[in-house]
Amino acid sequence: MRRITRITTVGIASAALALSATACGKSSNDSGSGTDSKAAKAAIAYDIGGRGDQSFNDAAYAGLKKAEDELGVKGSEAEPSEGEGDADKVQRLTALARAGNNPVIGVGFAYAPAIEKVAKAYPKTTFGLIDDTSKTGPNIANLVFNEEQGSYLAGVAAAKASKTGTVGFIGGVEVPLIKKFEAGFAQGVKDTNPKAKVLVQYLTQPPNFDGFSKPDLGKAAAQGQLDKGADVIYAAAGLAGSGSIEAAASAGKWAIGVDSDQYKQAGLSSYKEHILTSVTKDVSDSVFNLIKSVKDGKPQTGEIRYGLAADGVGLSDSNPAYKKMTDVTAAVEKAKKDIVDGKITVKTAP
Repeated sequence: MRRITRITTVGIASAALALSATACGKSSNDSGSGTDSKAAKAAIAYDIGGRGDQSFNDAAYAGLKKAEDELGVKGSEAEPSEGEGDADKVQRLTALARAGNNPVIGVGFAYAPAIEKVAKAYPKTTFGLIDDTSKTGPNIANLVFNEEQGSYLAGVAAAKASKTGTVGFIGGVEVPLIKKFEAGFAQGVKDTNPKAKVLVQYLTQPPNFDGFSKPDLGKAAAQGQLDKGADVIYAAAGLAGSGSIEAAASAGKWAIGVDSDQYKQAGLSSYKEHILTSVTKDVSDSVFNLIKSVKDGKPQTGEIRYGLAADGVGLSDSNPAYKKMTDVTAAVEKAKKDIVDGKITVKTAP
């Protein structure tokens, strides 16, 4: 795996040249070209927090790695820079496309404006946009998930596992996507225990996206909720969520992970006994499937939705302690069946 630590913002041409040198690919001036070498190449541009967040970005990386291992694809990665704007993302995506990567995948809704622009300049390259459907095009695949459904199951588990009747939700940044997590979680809690109290806190407000990248913010927010009696805390906050997991574990309380099965994340191994479960999004397979579709000559385009019925979202059961809570697991399984069968409709906004 070849990793691009940062693409400078001194101009698209310079960025493309730097990428070509880093990724050992050839530069191409043909904006309609999707490849510039015989070997299939694919790239992902990371969201805030970058690889190593033990969550969202790492799930995307797992999909790229799987494509390398199983499909023989040459993968490239590009990291975000702190405080960057849309122009920086345009340069990054342009550089990746010019280097011959196909598909080029933007990890996160923040890439939407940039992908809309760059996709038009590279019509023969497929662009993947994770977590956003606002920008579409003939060569854009919108990879989206029913996060509210997985979060509902987390709410059921939290309500059943809580001994105090108070649970917490921490959102990284108050944007519509994260409100879906909140909505599903709160509904799951209340449907399970109408008397339960759900504490809600967002770490930052847009355009400040530090709430996805700074663990100390998550830790402080979780500590505040613990002080108010919460004994189960669910954070949808990317890298910042690791701070909330640390706080909950240090207090001997339960944390619920997000995006990846955080019980299995090496960087969180010190706290895993207190990670009750995780709301999973199959970001890994969404990345792999898009890469495979391009390699097979039948690129995915349009909205590609991953929901509970096909295990595109779900709740992990890696923690043996969770499996032993038969009343919790039974309630979660019943809720899952009811959602899939249409008996429960999960809200997408609080």
